[in-house]
Amino acid sequence: MLRIGYVRLRDQDSAAETATLKALGCHVVRAEEPHVGGADEAAVLLSILDFVGAGDQLVVTRLNNLGASGRAILDVLDRLQQRGAVLVVAEPELTSEGAGGRALRAALEAVASIEPHPVPRRRRPAADEILELQRAGVGPVEIARRLGVSRMTVWRKLKAVEA
Repeated sequence: MLRIGYVRLRDQDSAAETATLKALGCHVVRAEEPHVGGADEAAVLLSILDFVGAGDQLVVTRLNNLGASGRAILDVLDRLQQRGAVLVVAEPELTSEGAGGRALRAALEAVASIEPHPVPRRRRPAADEILELQRAGVGPVEIARRLGVSRMTVWRKLKAVEA
């Protein structure tokens, strides 16, 4: 059995969290790096979920380290269950096994059922996308419509490329 600790974000406050996870017997503690631009903000967690095996434990200090919503946390629980792994939460003491695990899942399902559906975040168009459309003879208004952004965004990107 492997105990894998997970820290949501590596920053100046994460040292205490890492120490807590080590004290809980984690063999490995992994932390998310502060994400940059389009980087996936949960890449380390996703790699743990791909790696974890039957009988392993994912250990976190708090349940909200797994996601910002009940649905996100349920998704993590589902992936752990598919791999035969278990979630252990330090504060408050929770586990995804047994009766407590069924209660945890029921509570998260209740929370997820009343959460608003997340609005997909629009990605910002890259300047080269705008420039490519302009070179193809598309005007700024049409570029804005095609990319789903404001005309001002198109003008700013074009001006930035000229500078």
